[in-house]
Amino acid sequence: MSLPAWCRVAPDGTFVDIVVQPRAAREGVGPVQGDRLKVRVHAPPVDDAANEAVVRLVAEALGVHRAAVTLAAGRTGRRKTLKVAGLAAEVVATRLAATP
Repeated sequence: MSLPAWCRVAPDGTFVDIVVQPRAAREGVGPVQGDRLKVRVHAPPVDDAANEAVVRLVAEALGVHRAAVTLAAGRTGRRKTLKVAGLAAEVVATRLAATP
């Protein structure tokens, strides 16, 4: 399986490149926007609320514990990189691509 541009292999998990839409009317994962996966959250980009919402939403979509998903880069911007520990890149790509 060929990995999408937004999904990369990490030494002990997977990196996922995302673009965040804070204050969205509906929360959700996808579609792909450029070379990143779009993640929509209700939370505003204030006091790390949007970052926490992104981690929670992606963990739920992947079926993993919140602690398995961490913010690797992009704490203050809309373009972020998440690290998913313990899941192969192929599994992450398949689960996130199938998210409604």
